[in-house]
Amino acid sequence: MLVAQIITNTQPVDVDNTISVIDLALAGGPLMIPIVLSSFFAIYIFIERVRTINKANESPDAFIGKIKELVLKGDIVAAKMLCNQHDTPVARMIEKGVARIGSPLKNIEASIENVGKIELFKLEKNLSALATVAGAAPMMGFLGTVIGMVQAFISIAQEEGSVSPKLLADGIYTAMITTVAGLLVGIIAYLGYNYLVTRVSKVVHKMEYSAIEFIDLLQEPR
Repeated sequence: MLVAQIITNTQPVDVDNTISVIDLALAGGPLMIPIVLSSFFAIYIFIERVRTINKANESPDAFIGKIKELVLKGDIVAAKMLCNQHDTPVARMIEKGVARIGSPLKNIEASIENVGKIELFKLEKNLSALATVAGAAPMMGFLGTVIGMVQAFISIAQEEGSVSPKLLADGIYTAMITTVAGLLVGIIAYLGYNYLVTRVSKVVHKMEYSAIEFIDLLQEPR
């Protein structure tokens, strides 16, 4: 009898009472708009930079070996053509060095270094913007938290008599959603930024190593 009474008094669970991601975003208020836009912006920068860095990260060993052969043979024209066929920072640096063969070694080194600085600037393009998103998104989330709490206290102050829990929950609900969204976007952007910086450092190392090899080649006795 006890079991039958428990079964009779038990209310069915409403399994359909779920909230979608869009509903959560809408509940976050107006500040969710810049947070969402910044997330799309960060994703675009990350994908575009990964493609650029992957293209620049081509192994220069075979290329430098062919350049050595052509320079030692004195075929400067063929060496320039080979550089033009490779769309990489290393190739553009070596092309400038090949074009300066016959000039003093210091001038060649300076020319290669200047091209290297330009290529480094191209590789680091928009990384500062990604870092800005990583710092600004959590701050926008915290701003939403403050606004939500202010709204909650204003509602409490305007309410006469007992305060409804739902009235207080609405402001806190908005505050928590913007905080979570801002932190999530900030963490993802921060991880993406550090990943790209590490990849750029590896490309720069290859550029420096290739430049040293080319300078050493010019110093070899003929």
